[in-house]
Amino acid sequence: MKLGKLTTIAALLTLTMLSARGESNAELKAQVWKSEVAFAKTMADRDHAKFTSFLADEAIFFSAKGVTRGQGAVAESWKRYFEGPKAPFAWGPEKVEVLESGTIAMSSGPVTDVDTGERVGTFNSVWRREADGSWKIVLDNGCPQCDCGK
Repeated sequence: MKLGKLTTIAALLTLTMLSARGESNAELKAQVWKSEVAFAKTMADRDHAKFTSFLADEAIFFSAKGVTRGQGAVAESWKRYFEGPKAPFAWGPEKVEVLESGTIAMSSGPVTDVDTGERVGTFNSVWRREADGSWKIVLDNGCPQCDCGK
């Protein structure tokens, strides 16, 4: 069989599995919202191992210092934020959108100073639905406070 046919068959099987679950777009958005909230809670709970569990193996995180590729490298680069008894910042979703296929989603919202509650930035995360139904982050980009997400 040619590679193109195999790719088409795999895509159709994925869509069939998603359809078989019978989940609406609203239900998928709620799943991603819940995943984002749980992901953010890892920072407040100071749980670096749990943070890492939300990252896809091939996750890419953007920062002012450049691009970090892969679950291990991202986890290592974020380890410093989990040191000490208090989180240096917090975040939470304002918006979540999911493709009609139910396979990719984006969440975005404020990053806040934990002492003042003041918004200091905006995060944008792209989530991918895994074969087991869980959502993992594949792309993440934070930026200073701006109106770009509105």
